[in-house]
Formats: sequence, structure tokens, C-alpha cells
Amino acid sequence: MPPEKAAEIMAGEQSSGTFIKVPGETAELKERSAARIESLQIIGEVEAPSLPGAKRIKDRPIQRALVTLNWPFENVGANLSNLCATVAGNLYELSPFSGLKLLDIEIPQEFASLYKGPKFGISGTRSLCNVYERPVIGTIIKPSVGLSPKDTAQQVKTLIEAGLDFIKDDELMGDPPHCPFDQRVEEVMKVINRHADKTGKKVMYAFNISGDLDDMFRRHDWVLKQGGTCIMLSLNWVGISATAKISSHTQVPIHGHRNGWGVFNRSEVLGMEFSAYQKIWRLAGADHLHTNGIRNKFCESDESVIRSVKACLAPMFGGYQAMPVISSGQWAGQAPDTYKAIESTDLMYVCGGGIVAHPSGIAAGVRSVQQAWQAAIEGKTLEEYALQHAELKQALDFYGKVNS
Repeated sequence: MPPEKAAEIMAGEQSSGTFIKVPGETAELKERSAARIESLQIIGEVEAPSLPGAKRIKDRPIQRALVTLNWPFENVGANLSNLCATVAGNLYELSPFSGLKLLDIEIPQEFASLYKGPKFGISGTRSLCNVYERPVIGTIIKPSVGLSPKDTAQQVKTLIEAGLDFIKDDELMGDPPHCPFDQRVEEVMKVINRHADKTGKKVMYAFNISGDLDDMFRRHDWVLKQGGTCIMLSLNWVGISATAKISSHTQVPIHGHRNGWGVFNRSEVLGMEFSAYQKIWRLAGADHLHTNGIRNKFCESDESVIRSVKACLAPMFGGYQAMPVISSGQWAGQAPDTYKAIESTDLMYVCGGGIVAHPSGIAAGVRSVQQAWQAAIEGKTLEEYALQHAELKQALDFYGKVNS
């Protein structure tokens, strides 16, 4: 189909039009409510449809284009769920398209009156962790499932004594019979609180409260009662409205886990880019947002990761900053390149095997990551810094061989 016609269908389907003119769709109504095509740029052609189900007009080329649409605010109001239904709703199923991806979205200032965004963000998280001028360094409880509450607490004891700032439940860990949520929180917080009383350092632990809304409220309150300082949500599965509701209630940061992200982004021709995605969740109130990391174990490119990190740090409405969470196959080796690319230490650097699998143990793994970031901040190479820091030297020797 001619791109101009296809864009008109896109705009009409998601505003005042449908597949046929209907009574009541007056010129005055269309002037007031129809989405407008701001720009359309043809960027190339492809040989065949990218996805099944597209209707092809005989002998017409399949063209790719960048399109900017503009919706009247009055169509949506300050309603995040309806905003998403408008800009990322039935568009994907439209038959003129064999691929469609939301690249970015500009959200009007009116949304700030209803959605207050992250309560803690970067500064609040740093204050709770008492970590400044370097990344918040953390890890994930592994094995992801199978540990009892007491086993989990014992692992936490080892990790915090090693000097970590942050620990999180794996997203697979919820409230299973083998590790009930209430008991896990109680056992883990006993360890964290004892360590804080002894040393003055209270490690942040993100407990996964994801579930039905009533359960999430109760679990949040239980974490707070036990002295916890963070909760975690599987954003894609608890949803926008539930996240916003929890945000209005929470007294601790929300660690926003994006598991399932590949559904939205892995295809070049379907879904949405993180630049659009992260704005929605920041408005909903996520204080931390997973962004992946460079040279990760997944399929995301380094360029995409860096864009994602910078997107979280870019202000919205003069604020709304969320702390990017860099994870996935991270160890000391990526620290300098990460710092050089984003020019900031306002991030969480979360390593699983990159800490706990260090050949000299967990404490050495923590120190190797801390040393790598200090080298990056001081503008030194890892090899140069490793001459005076044994843990970093061991990490370079061990993980360097594994990754090569």
C-alpha cells in the first residue's frame, strides 16, 4: 500500500476513524479528534513481508518508513493505560503493515499532575544505601529457586559480609511453598539488621512482591515492618495500573524488573524501543529500571544498552530520574567501557556469576568489581590497576579466559 495511505489508516484506526466512515464522524469531530501525520520519511524497500498476515497489493514494492503521529491530548487525558492503548494498541495488527515498531513517545506535561514518578530515584536510593560517587554494586540470589528461607539468609550473610551494597531476589522467586515470602523476608532481614547494627551499613535487598494487588500491598507492608528498604516488581506482568497504585503506597524504592522485555524489543520490526518503554514506567513510579549491560549474555547490542542507560538518566518534566540497573553477564571487565560510554556513576552494577564465581571467593569478587570501577573513575586501565590489586588481577585472568 502507498505509505501515505497506510499512515492515514494508522492514524485513523487509533483516533476517530475505523475501516469505514460511520455516522457521527463529522468534519468538526475529525478536526477535533483525528490523529495527524506530522512527518513521513521513506527509508528503503524490502523483498518480502517481515511478518505473516500482511495484505500485499500486487506489483507494489514493500517500503519502510519513519512516521510521526500526533494525537490530541483530549483523546486520552492523563491516563497511562489509555495512552498505551492509543500509541501501542491495535496498530500492530493492521493488515497494511508487515512490521511496526514504536520508537519513541513525547508525553505531555499534563501527565505530571497525576503521575508523580519515582519517589526515591537515584538520590533516594543512594541515601538508603549510603553509597556516593560510585555505582551501587550488587548481586542476585542464586540458585534462582530451590533455596529455603534459612538458606537464602545464609547466602545473604556471606554476600553482605563481602561488602555488597545491594542484593535482589531473582525474578523467578515469589512466594513458593519451598520458600514462603513472609518467612524469607523475616530470615533475610534478621541478617541484614544485625549487620547494620554491628557495622552501620544497611544493605538494600529488593524483595519480589509481584502478585495480585492485595497480596502486593500486604507484602510491601511486611517488608517495611521487618525493616526492609526495597521491593521488586515484574513490571510487564503486574501492569501499569498496579505499579502506579503500589507507587502511591510504597515507602521504599521500587526495583523495576523488565523480564519479558524481549517480547517487546527483540524483533527489529515489532514492539517498541526502550526509549518509549522507560518513560511509561518512570511515570508509573519505578525507581530502578533494568537496562541490560554491555557485552551481555543476551542478544542486545552494546549501542542499544547505552541508549537505554542514558534514557533513564535523561530528565522528564525536570526530574523523574530512574536509576539504571546494569546486569546480565557483568563482571569487572566491562566497568571502564561502561563508564566511558555513559559518563556517569549513577547506576546499579549488578553481577551474578561475575561476583560469586570469582576464583578467590565472593568477597574477592566484590572487591574486583569495586576496584574496576575505581580504575575507571581514575582513568586507569584495568591491567594497570590490577598490578596493585590482586582481586582484579585474578578476575581479569579468570573471566577473561571464560569470555574469550
